[in-house]
Amino acid sequence: MEELQALAVSAGARVVGLVSGRRDRPDPALFVGSGKADEIAQVCAAHQADLVIFDHALSPGQQRNLTKILRRRVIDRVALILDIFALRARSHEGKLQVELAQLDYLSARLVRGWTHLERQRGGIGLRGPGETQLETDRRLIGQRVKQLRARLSAVDRQRKNRLRHRYRQGAFAVSLVGYTNAGKSTLFNALTHAGVYAADQLFATLDTTSRKVFLAPGEFMVLSDTVGFIRDLPHSLIEAFKSTLNEAAEADLLLHVMDASDPDRELHQQAVEQVLQEVGAGSVPRIEVMNKIDLAGLPSRSEPDADGRIRRVWLSAVSGEGLGALREAVRSHVPAFPSPETWPGPLSDNLGSLQPSVQSLL
Repeated sequence: MEELQALAVSAGARVVGLVSGRRDRPDPALFVGSGKADEIAQVCAAHQADLVIFDHALSPGQQRNLTKILRRRVIDRVALILDIFALRARSHEGKLQVELAQLDYLSARLVRGWTHLERQRGGIGLRGPGETQLETDRRLIGQRVKQLRARLSAVDRQRKNRLRHRYRQGAFAVSLVGYTNAGKSTLFNALTHAGVYAADQLFATLDTTSRKVFLAPGEFMVLSDTVGFIRDLPHSLIEAFKSTLNEAAEADLLLHVMDASDPDRELHQQAVEQVLQEVGAGSVPRIEVMNKIDLAGLPSRSEPDADGRIRRVWLSAVSGEGLGALREAVRSHVPAFPSPETWPGPLSDNLGSLQPSVQSLL
């Protein structure tokens, strides 16, 4: 519930009340029971709330029924996450991907959306346009989805060309992955001095940026910052963002950033692993980066695996403590590095920043 409140605040809402409960199974009509629905209505009236957010996915029928009973706008967790993505998307591709996911979500909620115009009984003057209007909406959405997929396909081809160029240069590709608000963008800035937007909020970063990072004399990597994952990430988002999520699947190494001060980090780790498996990145080698040791009151340290390669690093992206150990950890996973003469431009060059693009989420 704390995460749901954080999501609501990230979307610009002000939380005035909280109602929780337990059921063996969701009610087919309301998701919650009728008594709990009445309780929610009373809380809304007491606080003059105009929006109700459920921390679960609601069916179109449940959403309509709850809206009628509560007499307020009702959205679910999926709609909330889609709204935040729409709010934060800045790049061309990011906006296309979010719109595609939103249309997928909306299409299921067109059913019976025009019941007030449907033909209730036969006879002259009683044949309404409801069915025709519904079909028109579906056709328009279908046409727009087709356009979006074509545009995203073109952007994906451009990305693949950049990746081929990177491989020809012999670059060692590393991607930052992790739960939202784990500190990935702060760590990216600490390593690259890129100055990408970083804030203490969920999904502060959507657009992917890549930079060349100095590891040791003559040794470099290309580091990519990505959007954070979250539990119960809408499947429509994963599908829409699959082309950019492939960045993680095609990386040589993943840095899985976790908040060392978060008591739920193990659950968050499982959520990230689930998304990585879904996008085909489950077998990519990775280093666990335990960030925010300054908040947890822990010292910086490294933990090697049985082969002598570092598998976990404890650090603070804010203070910089442990960043050297992270560079050494990356070096321990690479048998050989490309010659620096193969890299064009200064060390701070933006290596085809992969923008416009978005990573998920998902």
